[in-house]
Amino acid sequence: QVQLVESGGGLVQAGGSLRLSCAASGRTFSKYAMGWFRQAPGKEREFVAAISWSGGSTNYRDSVKGRFTISRDNAKNTVYLQMNTLKPEDTAVYYCATARVPRTVVPTNIRDYDYWGQGTQVTVSS
Repeated sequence: QVQLVESGGGLVQAGGSLRLSCAASGRTFSKYAMGWFRQAPGKEREFVAAISWSGGSTNYRDSVKGRFTISRDNAKNTVYLQMNTLKPEDTAVYYCATARVPRTVVPTNIRDYDYWGQGTQVTVSS
């Protein structure tokens, strides 16, 4: 059974940084692209960042480009999201997910992912 467990969320002031981690098990991690999504209260879940199965390609939503960095360590079955220069509008529950199909590059559509973590809360105060 595939399990994804996020950690690293918390409360931070605007301009601060957080690093999210997502530990995966139950699937050959290195064969699947991974993504981060977020959901703010009253809003739909939205794409944040994705990384290819090899780590060679990444993709970001425009509003986080230059501030967030996605990375992965296939030896540790873990994907990370380094978030710098955080803004109040980044406040949301952040979810990691694993791509539905192996060896896809950087899917951005929520329907391209099949397993999800439980989420970790990120709150940015102004």
